Amino acid sequence: PWPMAEADATTTELEAIRAVVSTIEWTQRAELVDEFMDLFAANAIWTTSSCVRLIGREQIREFTERVLPGAMSQLQGTRYEVSHVEFLRADVAAVQVRQMCADNDGVPLTTDAEGAPLNVMTKDDGRWRLAACQNTAVA
Repeated sequence: PWPMAEADATTTELEAIRAVVSTIEWTQRAELVDEFMDLFAANAIWTTSSCVRLIGREQIREFTERVLPGAMSQLQGTRYEVSHVEFLRADVAAVQVRQMCADNDGVPLTTDAEGAPLNVMTKDDGRWRLAACQNTAVA
């Protein structure tokens, strides 16, 4: 087969990265711990919006199992949107996300309504995974 043109490859990779962010939104809103955890690389690190530093899937899972169930019951209108992708290498991307927190009717929260997660994703075995994440509230 012919090699994929660079622009087509980039479009394909961007779509795959957007799909990961969409899955983050879906798994968090549905409070699906296992599906959320499946998005992380084995050696992932994550600093949460509440400044909790988590190293490795085991710590991330323990935290997620503790906080996710029930956390989104009043935040079903929360949305995630990719705002920028920078390919650091063909298999590493820095992904800025706009996180808009909203109630079940889609009304933005009056406090802490927006976050700006930065996710470094790596592509392993043809699949993008979260490798290093920092979630920061927008002031």
